[in-house]
Amino acid sequence: VQLVESGGGWVQTGGSLRLSCAASGFNFEPYAIGWFRQAPGKEREGVGCISGSNKSTYYSDFAKGRFTISIDNTKNEVYLQMNNLKPGDTAVYTCAATMLLTAAVSVYSMKTIQDYGSWGQGTQVTVSS
Repeated sequence: VQLVESGGGWVQTGGSLRLSCAASGFNFEPYAIGWFRQAPGKEREGVGCISGSNKSTYYSDFAKGRFTISIDNTKNEVYLQMNNLKPGDTAVYTCAATMLLTAAVSVYSMKTIQDYGSWGQGTQVTVSS
């Protein structure tokens, strides 16, 4: 299982970015895919997750209303659309994947990136004030 993130960069406060997570060698459909972020000096935190099967999503409180996770199974890509970005969103964003064992996608929101088992190298997002 290989995952590659892209789409990070620099943006001003209030701007938007769309991150992509591409799967190499497998199809996302039987997986749950999570997005995580880690800011300098802080612990990694979950952003949200999506079921590759039914496309249901779950978001952490800080992401609700600003971030949207979607999936394109034809392209084997998962997206993280981030709107109204704030300096506090500055972090390395990483996607991770784990086999779906339950339809309740909220279960995967409680897992650490290590629990997922497979993750990419991350992409840097910097939001300037």
